[in-house]
Amino acid sequence: MNIHLKICTLIVACLGATSMVLGQAWQAMEPDNLPEKRHENAMAVANGKIYLLGGRGIKPVDEYDPKKDTWRTLGESPLEMSHFQAVSYKNEIYVLGAFTGGYPHEIPIPDIYIFNPVKNEWRKGGEIPKDRLRGAAGVFVQNDKIYMVCGIQDGHWDGQVAWFDEYDPATGKWTVLPDAPRPRDHVQVAVANNKLLVAGGRLSTARINQVLNTTIKETDIYDFSTGKWTALPAESNIPTMRAGSTAVAYGNKILLIGGESGAQVAAHSDVEAFNTQTNKWEKFPSLHQGRHGTQAVILNKKIYIAAGSANRGGGPELNDMEVLVK
Repeated sequence: MNIHLKICTLIVACLGATSMVLGQAWQAMEPDNLPEKRHENAMAVANGKIYLLGGRGIKPVDEYDPKKDTWRTLGESPLEMSHFQAVSYKNEIYVLGAFTGGYPHEIPIPDIYIFNPVKNEWRKGGEIPKDRLRGAAGVFVQNDKIYMVCGIQDGHWDGQVAWFDEYDPATGKWTVLPDAPRPRDHVQVAVANNKLLVAGGRLSTARINQVLNTTIKETDIYDFSTGKWTALPAESNIPTMRAGSTAVAYGNKILLIGGESGAQVAAHSDVEAFNTQTNKWEKFPSLHQGRHGTQAVILNKKIYIAAGSANRGGGPELNDMEVLVK
């Protein structure tokens, strides 16, 4: 086989291996109206609709109806809620592991707050144990339990933790689980194939003026099948170090979307996928608009992301939406 044929064969093989990813692209959406601009907010799905909630300052809940392609403004949150990953449980939205107050000493919210979209009402859930309070943590639902991992106790100032907790919303019981291999904050997480991915994030330490430059490269996995943590080797490090990204399960993979870092002023548009079967990362199509401090969700086999900050730090705030068709 001559050198030209070898090169052509290699190109075809590479294109074939990545054609699924290359055939996808994020699409900017143009709904009839737009939600309120916000960042350090969350997003969740309930009853077939998408809800933007929280962010810096007291914000209303904005509801997106995909059938009508419109946003609707609902009631305000009962207090400022920022730096959290919202979760849906029985068609209500739970907020825990959130902050309130201003930089750099944001305060962990001591109670669970629950939003009922049908009633357009907030209510308090149970209290979070005082010795487990933190914000900027990863939160997810698995087998009708809510889990919270990592986070930071004192805003952006100090007090990063590797804590891992289970909360049973049916009984209100908290269970302390084994710590993650390392602390990190400004992290979101997701589960695929019964494996929890904890990747990205940082060690915010404004106390010594070390915040954006403290991103974490290592990847940690908790296997629900074995009940054990694994700190993966260097070859499984995240390709693009960043914090303030969002995570969403996508088949056997978990996508890490957007984020911020000391490497660039603009928020990251990077989208990278961790394969839970091979423990390897791969590149996915980038966002149209780089953003951090928001959340992505899956609805009707599509991944949606909206709002967030266009640059590292506090702005400009966004209110646009884009979608990746699964």
